[in-house]
Amino acid sequence: MQNVKTNFIKSSFSDKGKYSCCVEVARENDKILVRHSKEQKDTLSFTSDEWNAFLQGVKNREFDLC
Repeated sequence: MQNVKTNFIKSSFSDKGKYSCCVEVARENDKILVRHSKEQKDTLSFTSDEWNAFLQGVKNREFDLC
C-alpha cells in the first residue's frame, strides 16, 4: 500500500482569537475525514451520506445549543 499525504483543510475561523483551535476536514477516496487541528493523531471517518446528513442538520440548526 502506498503512503499518500492527505490534505486537510480548516476553517478560516480557526485562526481567529478564541477560535484558534478547530477541526480540519479532508476527503480521501469515498470517506470524509475529520480531526482536531492541534491533536492530529485521532481521525474520525464518515461516509459521504453521513457527512451530508450532518451538514444538512447544521443548515437546519438542529445543533444550536442556545
